[in-house]
Amino acid sequence: MTRKQHVKRIKNRVELFCLGEWSTLLISTIGSLLYSIGVTAFTLPYHFPDSGVMGIAVILKYTIGLAPSLVSLVANVGLLLWGGRELSKRFVGWTIYNVLLISFFLQALDAVPYPMIQDMFLVAIAGGVIKGIGAGLVFRTGTSMGGLDVVVAVMRKRLGVEVGQMSFYFNTFILAASAGFVGFEKMLYGFVSSYVVGQVMDSVLTSFDKRRLVFIVTQDAKAIADYIASDLHRGSTLLHGSGGYSGGDYTTVMCLMNPRQAMVLKRYLAKEHPRSFMAITDASEVLGNGFKRWKHV
Repeated sequence: MTRKQHVKRIKNRVELFCLGEWSTLLISTIGSLLYSIGVTAFTLPYHFPDSGVMGIAVILKYTIGLAPSLVSLVANVGLLLWGGRELSKRFVGWTIYNVLLISFFLQALDAVPYPMIQDMFLVAIAGGVIKGIGAGLVFRTGTSMGGLDVVVAVMRKRLGVEVGQMSFYFNTFILAASAGFVGFEKMLYGFVSSYVVGQVMDSVLTSFDKRRLVFIVTQDAKAIADYIASDLHRGSTLLHGSGGYSGGDYTTVMCLMNPRQAMVLKRYLAKEHPRSFMAITDASEVLGNGFKRWKHV
């Protein structure tokens, strides 16, 4: 291979990467910015604790004055060196990007004069919402912000432990330990904020991926499948079976679609095939062609 061909090959790979990952770059940047705002505007000014590696960073900030941006960066470098070999290159690469970006934002936003809020409960809720949206956007891309996410990912691969359970124990320990530095009352506000972060993060993740899983038991399966393909632009699967009570032969049409398409299909069936039987359930995440790409897993 000549040098010119080698350069061209590298250029093609870079172009393919940019085309496939531009959304990850945009969403990760916005998510990291929002999370950093949550820390600098709703955690540090009120002497609140936090969870994860950031929780350790803010405790060191309150006790010995170390910058959270520096502590977070050093801790994440160590964690990635410890477990990076067991994680995918994409995960590690984007995690490094997010860690560096959050460290930069924490340092840059530290001097911003945020308005002070008197209601501490409102501060905890608002901070949790903003950090939850930011974290949810980052996790939506199939990457992480470092910290305990790296530990959990490695331990899950090594030991098969439950991710949510392990994160809960780590964060509970860190928040409980912060009581000696910030006081019992603010520790409770930290728990409230962390709970809100988790709820909002889950909502952000499911809102992107939520789909309707539709089952239609009918004797007009071909007509309904053609309508789904031509008008709703969705594929469907035909499942053949017989009624457990009637013993008659029926075909079940199975299809995944968004909520709006499910409503349109419901109206169509009510008008054209009223004898059909329709069941709709939520599918919290859908992977594959036409939905979330496998590389984001």
